[in-house]
Amino acid sequence: MQPFTIVTGPAAGLPGANIDTDVIMPKQFLKGIDRAGLGEAVFHDLRHAGPGRPRPDFVLNRPEWREARILVVGPNFGCGSSREHAVWGLLQCGIRALVGTSFAGIFADNAANNGLLLIELAPGAVAELAARAADPAGNRMTIDLPAQTITTADGAVQHFDIPARRKDHLVRGLDAIGATLDHADAIRAFQARHLAAQPWLA
Repeated sequence: MQPFTIVTGPAAGLPGANIDTDVIMPKQFLKGIDRAGLGEAVFHDLRHAGPGRPRPDFVLNRPEWREARILVVGPNFGCGSSREHAVWGLLQCGIRALVGTSFAGIFADNAANNGLLLIELAPGAVAELAARAADPAGNRMTIDLPAQTITTADGAVQHFDIPARRKDHLVRGLDAIGATLDHADAIRAFQARHLAAQPWLA
């Protein structure tokens, strides 16, 4: 997966609570056998009033936020059914990080396994970032994962915590398979010892 080190870009606000995976990736877009085109389906019913009719008032349809790289979201974002397509679609849409007070557990695991950074902050800090994201003149932010900071357009710096292992995997671009292969030498050594002690298994 794509490593996450430093990402700079516009931030957009989606402050509603309990935005579930069916809102993020509606069920009618789960029929494909690959991941193609999921970026166009993200928030489909919020973004479109009908075929070919984008809603001009939806934040990601507005020019100031159309290239958003960061979303500042409401609590319990990503609740509902376990559909990895929601994370795939967000990444295809150009979103690299979400900032909020809380995220649904399975959604958080899917995000970590695909290189989407989730940052949990206190409600006051999220509210401050949401206010900046709502200002078209100052909505750019920089997330520095190695330094664990968010820097806003006016120079304000917000530190965040992240589990060390999750941070390491994101910075190095390791999915679950890559993380396992990181221990390839130890795995091979165990196999050799195991077969030497029980040769009949070979």
